[in-house]
Amino acid sequence: MAITNKGISIMIAGVLVMIAGFILLAGGGSDDPEVFSWAMFDARRLVAAPIVIIAGIAIEIIAIMKRL
Repeated sequence: MAITNKGISIMIAGVLVMIAGFILLAGGGSDDPEVFSWAMFDARRLVAAPIVIIAGIAIEIIAIMKRL
């Protein structure tokens, strides 16, 4: 097999990092649709979550491309 067990474990870690990024991206809305909530413009959603998701994708690329 081209991907070793260590590579598979790094790939699983990358998926977990991406899931953590999507969890950071979720939540914070208003219960009432008539009331606007500024929570969707939080720095956690606009900055931190995309960086974590891209880091997870980078981990996946490294796990696939690097010979371990």
